[in-house]
This record gives sequence, structure tokens and C-alpha cells, in this order.
Amino acid sequence: MIQLICEAMERYQCLEFTYDGLHRVVEPHVYGETKKGNELIRAYQVAGESVSGKEPPWRLFSVDKMVELKASERSFQGTRPLYNPDDPAMADIFCYL
Repeated sequence: MIQLICEAMERYQCLEFTYDGLHRVVEPHVYGETKKGNELIRAYQVAGESVSGKEPPWRLFSVDKMVELKASERSFQGTRPLYNPDDPAMADIFCYL
């Protein structure tokens, strides 16, 4: 999982997955884990669905809830506004843009 996510970031590829039963397409920006060891991705959602009916741009996704995770053929240009490589939600960061 770490390799897939970090390689997508290196290549500026979006990730696609199902989360809470909904399809998501995101630009991954930071991948790490919390103090409790939960793996997370901070990503900018660019397509798909959300529970609220809107695409909230910045989202924090729990890796263990991602189903059918894959690198998309869709790419992106770089970081988005308000990007923070020192994401405070993560105690240990595996990779980031």
C-alpha cells in the first residue's frame, strides 16, 4: 500500500477508491500515520461522490477504509492552496509532495 500511494505522489497521479460506499478520485498530498498507528492520506478530492453531496476539497482518508485502491490515469499539476507538508493529523509521515 505504501509503495502504491507514494509512487502516485511522485508521479502526480490521482488515486481512485471506494470509501464509505462512494467512489472517490483524489490528488494525494500527504501519507502517514497517527500516534495510534492509523494510516491516513490527506488529499484534495477532485471527482466522485461524498456523503454531503458536495466534493469537499481537502479530506483526510483512513487507508484501512479504502476499497479497490488504484492509481488513476488522471494526473495533476502540483500542490493545492492551503497545502501543509507537516500535516498536524499525522505523527509520522511516509511521503508527501
